[in-house]
Amino acid sequence: MQITSSIEKYSCSIFRVTEDEATDPSGFHIKRSIIRHPGSAVVMPVDEQGRILLVRQFRLPANRYLWEIPAGKMDEGENAFQAAQRELGEETGLTAKSWKELVTFYPSPGYVEEKMTIFEATDLTQGEAHNMEDERIECRWFTPQEIREGMASGEIQDAKTIIGFLMGGAGR
Repeated sequence: MQITSSIEKYSCSIFRVTEDEATDPSGFHIKRSIIRHPGSAVVMPVDEQGRILLVRQFRLPANRYLWEIPAGKMDEGENAFQAAQRELGEETGLTAKSWKELVTFYPSPGYVEEKMTIFEATDLTQGEAHNMEDERIECRWFTPQEIREGMASGEIQDAKTIIGFLMGGAGR
């Protein structure tokens, strides 16, 4: 497919929206509104007991509090690993000596450009969290069994958390 037109319709500090058109050599034509996002870094902190730290915060699009692994948008000039390190510290106060990239995926490729990369962080040291002004974050350690039960019961519904858990060592 060849992009033939891209018009920005909206822009904010988190994402922008474009209306794009594309055509392939056979003449097949598509038109889509696309949320353009720089990508997100996701961190699954695992302690020496195999527990996973989840954060709980209110997610306006879901209209509810969600338990999830720490994550955030990549800032300009950052790669996914740098953003993961920053987000872990900001949201939880943790730093990690050991990092393992687990998976990169598109959470909703039908209309969102965002790509997420999940890292497992171990050998953790606790420091002070520095939440953003619009964040009110609660942290709690979960055993792998508690996470499995939370996924089965619907208490844990966040896709990146489910994917990270299933891809990481603690979920196997």
